[in-house]
Order: sequence, then structure tokens, then C-alpha cells
Amino acid sequence: MRDQISELTTNRLSLYVRFLSELDERGVTTVSSQGLAAQFGLNAALIRKDLAHFGDLGVRGVGYVVKDLRRKLRSILGLDRPLRVAIMGAGNLGLALADYPGFRRDGFRIVALFDNQAEKVGRLSRSGVPIYDVAELERVAQREAITIAVIAVPAASAQPVVDTVVEAGIRAVLNFSPGALRVPRDVKLKSVDLTVSLESLSFFLANREAQRDATA
Repeated sequence: MRDQISELTTNRLSLYVRFLSELDERGVTTVSSQGLAAQFGLNAALIRKDLAHFGDLGVRGVGYVVKDLRRKLRSILGLDRPLRVAIMGAGNLGLALADYPGFRRDGFRIVALFDNQAEKVGRLSRSGVPIYDVAELERVAQREAITIAVIAVPAASAQPVVDTVVEAGIRAVLNFSPGALRVPRDVKLKSVDLTVSLESLSFFLANREAQRDATA
């Protein structure tokens, strides 16, 4: 059944977990589908449909118990187990990602950085993440039980680095390098293209200016 759940649905589950965590921190004990829908600008029926994929998670006449729903959604997303992550590339982006405290708070532990520049190997990031030679990836991945790799290298190096990650047995990859990468069918690849996102914002601004000029 889980293979039939769309990626859009799983993306929304992540948003629900984040909001439920905020509610829990504020001492809110229950929330309705309407309350969740209002937070994300969605239809309450869509919220209920998303959650119904995984059973009856609500309480009739009450809605959803915040702590219980958060715990169940974290389990559904696999966040109730340790997730150990390697970052490929110890440049500015890679080091910034390695030292970002939010990953650990959300259950992702950055355990290693990898680079091919000898002067970086053997050093630590500011938060204490060790930097290894990329040639050691398979050995370190097995020792540290790494399950996710983050690609933070220049575009020209991205495909060879991804190939090395796959050869090391890692089957989940988050890519920050521009351009399309190829992976086997049994490897999950998600890409975050910052340039594309900025260009989308640029289009929005240009379109708004064009509309303003047309009505002036």
C-alpha cells in the first residue's frame, strides 16, 4: 500500500509533523482536520484523506490527539529510528549543511563529510563532523551505518560522486548540485536546485512588474 502513496502526500506528512511539533511545544493537545487545513491552505477533506491512508488516526468528536498523531506520523515517515547521513563535499555548502543543528533535532545525524582535497581530509567541521577521503566512503559507510548521502559538490563532479555513493551501497541521495543525475532504479534521488528556485522567484517578480506596468 505504501508504494501507492504519492510523493506529494509524503511531502505533506512532513509538513504535518513539523506543525504538530510546534503545537506540542505550545501545549496544544488536540487539533482538527480543519485546523491543519487552515495552517497549510489546504482542504480539510484532503487532510483526512492523507491520514486515512494509514488507518483511523483520529478520535471521533475530538479530532487528532497532537502527541499521538505526531508519534504515528514520525513512525510512518521512518523518523522513529536513527538516520545517519554523509555529506559528499566539504566546501562551503557541505560544511554549512554538516553544522546545521536542525537536522539532529529532526532525527538526522550527520556522521561524516567526504572530500578529495588532501588538505581537508582529517579535519573537523565546526560542530565536530570528521572529514574523510572520498576513497574511504564504502568502509566508513559500513562502519557508521550510513543510509543517506547528500551531494554538495560542483556540477562537473556530481555524477561520478553519485556513482561512488551507489557503489558504497547507499540507496537514498539528496542532491544539491545543479543538473540531472542518473541512479539505478533501486536508488531514491531527490534534487534541490537552488538556481531553479531563484529563477522561479525572478519570474514571479518580473511578472508582477509587467502587470503593474500594464495597469499604470
